[in-house]
Amino acid sequence: MLQLNIDCEGPITQNDNAFELCREFVPDGGKFFSLISKYDDFLADVEKRPGYKAGDTLKLVLPFLKAFGVTDAQMEEFSRQTLLLLPGTELMLPEVVGMLPGFIISTSYRPYLEALCQATGFPPENVFCTEVSLDSYDISDDERRYLKDVSAEIAGMDMIEWPPEAGSIEDVALHHRKNIERLDQIFWDEIYRMNIGKIFDEVNPVGGIEKANAVQESLNRTGLSIQDVIYVGDSITDVQALELVDSHGGTAVSFNGNRYALRAARWAVLSTSTVIVAGLCGLLLREGNDFLERIETDRRGQLDTINLVRHIKASGVSRKIVDVLESLAVKGELQIFRVSSAEMDVLTESSERMRKNVRGHGIGELG
Repeated sequence: MLQLNIDCEGPITQNDNAFELCREFVPDGGKFFSLISKYDDFLADVEKRPGYKAGDTLKLVLPFLKAFGVTDAQMEEFSRQTLLLLPGTELMLPEVVGMLPGFIISTSYRPYLEALCQATGFPPENVFCTEVSLDSYDISDDERRYLKDVSAEIAGMDMIEWPPEAGSIEDVALHHRKNIERLDQIFWDEIYRMNIGKIFDEVNPVGGIEKANAVQESLNRTGLSIQDVIYVGDSITDVQALELVDSHGGTAVSFNGNRYALRAARWAVLSTSTVIVAGLCGLLLREGNDFLERIETDRRGQLDTINLVRHIKASGVSRKIVDVLESLAVKGELQIFRVSSAEMDVLTESSERMRKNVRGHGIGELG
């Protein structure tokens, strides 16, 4: 028996719910969120700051959502109204749930995952995500005014950049370094000392090591081993989970992933539809979780997808899944690469381009 652990935003849905919440309720909220997300990438991947993990953006933006009057009911309603499934999700999720244990491991907020479960019938008890209730926090008028002013300051900053080889803030150009230092002051001094700042200690986004921990917890439920896991993710929040699964002989898949997910995965899937996840689950369940390792690739590390779909067809997955996969393969909208054999610069460019095409440019650029 195998099990699937899959991220939500990217492999299942097109949304970035936290980004969209900020864009809806915070003035210039798209730029505001994107800059904080880039700051998150720097702290988690470059500086590797102790106590900070990828995805903590989702707690950093919460005081601002509270300052602009967002309630739990608004988060729930907004999530239901804006939920956008990736093409093929309505076929993929029921197929997977019918063949093996499946768990969604998402950094997103609980109201968004509840909306997904209501729309698809996925069992909510098999979801790991970020728990939060804005209604349980109080905020003073002074804090509200400060946060509104600071949100405008953050949205007005230049986007943070750093060279690929950067390993600390000393490697960052001076004007970007000043922005990082100002953000440090805002979050870890000014907001942290406020009453609303306790939200930083009490909300624990399910990203980074927490996703790896969720994989372990799901295995405690099923009684399986890490080598029995198929993990599908697409972003910096999935890195530790992908590395955990890959290091123990499971199948670690980047689905339209960015550079962070690709670096941690063994397999890269580029596709306009998520039905390939169901196809891979059926194939690996029948042939073994090491089956992809036994298939030859070309000099670029690419699998022959036409041949792969033939194997998937023989594994017994539904005719609807096979029909979509055959169409994708013929149209060139499905590509699978062995990451270790691929030219990483070319693969990264192709995967990130597909990511933006499928999810939109603004969301696709987020870490």
